[in-house]
Amino acid sequence: MALMAANPLARKVDRRTLLAGSAMGVALPVVAGSTGPRWGASLVGRRTRQEFGAQSGDVTTDSAVLWGRAQQPSRMRVQLRSGRRIVERAGPVVTPTTDLTAKLEWRGLAPGREYDARVWFSDDDGVAGEPVDLSFATAPIHPTATSFVWSGDTCGQGWGINPELGGLVGYRAMLDVEPDLFLHCGDTIYADMPISETQRENTGHVWRNVVTPEVSKVAESLDEFRGHYRYNLLDAHLREFNSRVPMVAQWDDHETADNWWPGRILDDDRYTERRVDVLAARSRQAWQEYLPVSDRMVGSSGRDGFTGGIYRKISRGAHLDVFCLDMRSSRDPNQRPGGKQKQALLGADQAAWLVREAAASRATWKVISVDLPIGIVCTSHVAPELDSVSNGAPGAPGAREVEFAEVLSGLKRAGVRNVVLVTADVHYAAAHHYSPERASGFHDFDPFWEFVAGPIAGSTFEPKELDPTFGPEVHFTQGAAGESESPRTGNQYFGHVTIDTAGAMTVRLRNVRGQVLWSRTLEPEA
Repeated sequence: MALMAANPLARKVDRRTLLAGSAMGVALPVVAGSTGPRWGASLVGRRTRQEFGAQSGDVTTDSAVLWGRAQQPSRMRVQLRSGRRIVERAGPVVTPTTDLTAKLEWRGLAPGREYDARVWFSDDDGVAGEPVDLSFATAPIHPTATSFVWSGDTCGQGWGINPELGGLVGYRAMLDVEPDLFLHCGDTIYADMPISETQRENTGHVWRNVVTPEVSKVAESLDEFRGHYRYNLLDAHLREFNSRVPMVAQWDDHETADNWWPGRILDDDRYTERRVDVLAARSRQAWQEYLPVSDRMVGSSGRDGFTGGIYRKISRGAHLDVFCLDMRSSRDPNQRPGGKQKQALLGADQAAWLVREAAASRATWKVISVDLPIGIVCTSHVAPELDSVSNGAPGAPGAREVEFAEVLSGLKRAGVRNVVLVTADVHYAAAHHYSPERASGFHDFDPFWEFVAGPIAGSTFEPKELDPTFGPEVHFTQGAAGESESPRTGNQYFGHVTIDTAGAMTVRLRNVRGQVLWSRTLEPEA
């Protein structure tokens, strides 16, 4: 699928429904048989370029966030088109304060519509810069087929953009299945893992990266965090993917530092600024500047005054609600395996929000996007401490498992059905089914599935052991056979979900060649 050329929006009009003028604003006149006065030759100025493309995100039944970045201070402008009706809005003025990035949240869209957007920036003289085109579809209210992909872990472990291997080809593989939505389950960048010009692989091959100054060291300054996002957007596959597929972005640890928690002081000689709270605040600013996230959807504040709460619900119509969690901002410190004292991972506010919003959801499927798996025993790379939900011990829930057990019990009491978890983080693909009948010490919950897929561009790791507390059963797993592998092996993974009109969900685990490694169709419970 090549990038759309001169008139990328010349599609069949009968696939579209006209925009509702009252919802979208004042319509611009359109000449029959033309692309409209603002959709063609009038946008020929080239003073302000957009080398990093444009993105859409947090697209719901009636809203979308549109993103762009200019090369100089200017004003963002956006045209939206559905059918033959075009509406234009002015966005914010961009300055170095936001690293010349801008977001426009467009509300009042019609459900179930396909939209084309054109994003550009105008200078003080009103001269239009280079336009960038993108497309997205709002979710339908009525039962209709839908789809999404998910993965995580972009440019990790020093494996960056390698032109010899085609760049970030995982994003091309995801685009090829034509999803309606992408859930990025965290580690959108690796701020704590520098990218060098070359890196030796276990096979003896030499990996050759594109390199920029900001990614050549661990990120500490705000501009270094921003530079990691700019680096990823140098890849043509990622830019094209962003222009066609709306994103729901999540953050995890590597956006800041490995296995971080609020209040942590890093013991790492690579850093001059070792206060994680300072680093995380800069990381979050860059994250919100460079990803098309709705600031109004962000949840409550985190613990100890740290600005956290990047959790939200994305309504995708009759069959799908996505609950995007934040397992970093409100957590207690990591502890060693086997701990029993209750620890926060979501925090009380987020845990209560999840149960309340899932109970209120009328969607057939409640997909919970978690940045960390539930039953996989995830230890730190540098110390024997646990980073995820599992406490690494059988029996009754302990440590962070206590909080998660309370969430599961709350969902059961509220009668919430058809809960599915998707995640990445561990750098392999897996399908796990959890059941109270198999659980080692806790039974007050309904069975659920957890699907794991990643990395999309990072090292592949060996599958890990599972904690028996919530009764997990492995239905599929694939990863490295021993030593970690570079992306050259092709063992990079993403998940692909399709939901048909009747509500049946088919989950496929794929590699970056697009091959289906495992699939299962789940019928919804009434």
